[in-house]
Amino acid sequence: MGRVSKYLREKVERGEKLHFTLIDPAKKIDHSQLEKIALGLYEAGTDAFLIGGSIGVAPEDAGEIADVLKKTTGLPVIIFPGNINCLTPRADAVLFMVLMNSLEPYYLMQAQVQAAPLVRRYGLEALPTGYIVFYGDTSVAHVGRIQPIPPDKPELGLAYALAAEMMGYQYLYLEAGSGASRPVPEAFPSIIKKHTSLILIVGGGIRSPETARSLTRAGADVIVTGTIVEEDYEKASNIIRAIKSR
Repeated sequence: MGRVSKYLREKVERGEKLHFTLIDPAKKIDHSQLEKIALGLYEAGTDAFLIGGSIGVAPEDAGEIADVLKKTTGLPVIIFPGNINCLTPRADAVLFMVLMNSLEPYYLMQAQVQAAPLVRRYGLEALPTGYIVFYGDTSVAHVGRIQPIPPDKPELGLAYALAAEMMGYQYLYLEAGSGASRPVPEAFPSIIKKHTSLILIVGGGIRSPETARSLTRAGADVIVTGTIVEEDYEKASNIIRAIKSR
């Protein structure tokens, strides 16, 4: 078990609920502003930073963001790859993902095959992750050519989760999508947490402390916020505090 995985798993096993802050390098946040945001969210209690986006991410941008986040907070920086262009040796780890409900073969195995030598060469810690995108009206859904998950079929989500666990994944990421109008339904983390031992990450459409708290109570181990960080990082701080003070 690598350093980042150990750090995350120990927190989950102690019963903590975690928060990841997602930064999209394509948004070109000024470095001084990024330092301010990162420090504020670190003080609020965020546990790690994700860097990535669906389109327009260049390796040099990802590397610069990783440097700022590590220097400012010392927290783990984990690549959340929309593609291999997100990979940088200046991060600590990568969500080594399979987009499980994609109709595009590239995201089922070809991207991983292309990425694996780079992950090894860069010395990145790989976090084996099943990735499920729920709704069809977001950038990640379009780029990933996903088959949407019916929101009233949590048993289908469980089937994906069981498959992920049986294939040896350690993490499962339930994604509504960046800027989604609604979060993942609570029934999905609830049923998945009851029947698997996966570390469950939930992101997308989470804009209030109440939503974040409801999802953690339903079974989410990790809450991810991204868009709200760009809009108002004080609101993101309130979400973190709500998760931590449950």
